[in-house]
Amino acid sequence: MLNSILLAICFVLIVEGLMPLILPDKWKQFLMQMALQPSESLRRMGGVLVVIGAISAYFLIMNA
Repeated sequence: MLNSILLAICFVLIVEGLMPLILPDKWKQFLMQMALQPSESLRRMGGVLVVIGAISAYFLIMNA
């Protein structure tokens, strides 16, 4: 179980690092645009991503 969690964290780090590695200028523009967004919009987007991730993980675990 711990190995699975650590592997998932490793994949997150890989995916998160791809954009700054491949397109650093576009990544900086994206971050600047995100910084200009209202906090409530960012909170809502984060909540949606958490829910999608939790539901996806649930279905993956139940079908394993």
